Amino acid sequence: MSAVQVHRVAEGPVDGPVVVFGNSIGSDHRMWAPQVAPLVARGFRVIRYDTRGHGASPVPPGPYELDDLGADLLALLDEAGVQRAHLVGLSLGGMTGMWTGIHAPERVASLTLCCTSAKLGPPEMWADRAANVRAEGTGSVAEAGVGRWLTPAYAQANPDEVTFLRGMIAATPSEGYAACCGVIERMDLLGGLPKISAPTLVISGAEDPATPPEPHGRLIAEGVPGARFEVVASAAHLGSYEQPAEFTRLILEHITTEDE
Repeated sequence: MSAVQVHRVAEGPVDGPVVVFGNSIGSDHRMWAPQVAPLVARGFRVIRYDTRGHGASPVPPGPYELDDLGADLLALLDEAGVQRAHLVGLSLGGMTGMWTGIHAPERVASLTLCCTSAKLGPPEMWADRAANVRAEGTGSVAEAGVGRWLTPAYAQANPDEVTFLRGMIAATPSEGYAACCGVIERMDLLGGLPKISAPTLVISGAEDPATPPEPHGRLIAEGVPGARFEVVASAAHLGSYEQPAEFTRLILEHITTEDE
């Protein structure tokens, strides 16, 4: 387990409670843009980071394991001088959050797990996607990626957002994307969920084709003691971006309750 210094953007009062946002595979910290202003307005310090191999973060040679992504997050907290943070992650970011809740519970004030899974097979699908990206580049998966991220209705009504998000996937370094496919290929957190002690909110998008609420969100909520489970209508995989008002409301409600 060797940490790298990931790229991050911090906003909001320096003395506010810290909320750290982790991105999905193929995206970067900009996917959380809709959440920043509402949380900062409530006095939170918002730190968004790019998972290794994504955005402006380093792209060390693979393979990567979830242990590595978790070590990167803990190193980020250490470097920022943050003892405990509210962790919010979507998809791969949620997997990193669960890992941290299992392995470093003392660092987690609360967990919000969005559109994610504790075990996301079949492994062959991830191996095939990694091979495709290494051969053809991330541009080759950008169209299909946005197709999973957004509902058809949202995509049709917001062509500029489709272009922006497609570009985000296409700009992801191929080796970083492929190595993170390997993380998901080998990940199995189901047995560790009962070890999570942080107050946990699980949010699924009702129309998410990648990590549908049944079984993925429900399995996490049933595995983590005391977890709360919410399903947001008219949301696909990038639900926090497609339905920002409802995701932000749920996140704020969760972290505000736990911060009192």
